[in-house]
Amino acid sequence: MSLTLSTILAAAEHAAEAAEEHEKSETPFFVAGAILVIFAVALSVFGFKRPDFPGNQSAARGVMALSIALVAAAAFSIVYVSA
Repeated sequence: MSLTLSTILAAAEHAAEAAEEHEKSETPFFVAGAILVIFAVALSVFGFKRPDFPGNQSAARGVMALSIALVAAAAFSIVYVSA
């Protein structure tokens, strides 16, 4: 098999076309990001209105765990979309 410039260019064009056909949807990132934004705004509003929020240590850990999970979901979704 001879590798000429035209063969290499044709293979590159074919690979580019195949990549465009199998492009992943960005919807998971937008959904995860929107949920994270809504949670952050609601958390800040709720926190400003109630100085004793979240009330006890276990509730604080729950809020922190939910925050970490939402940030991780947004981060993993952008990695999924970009890969």
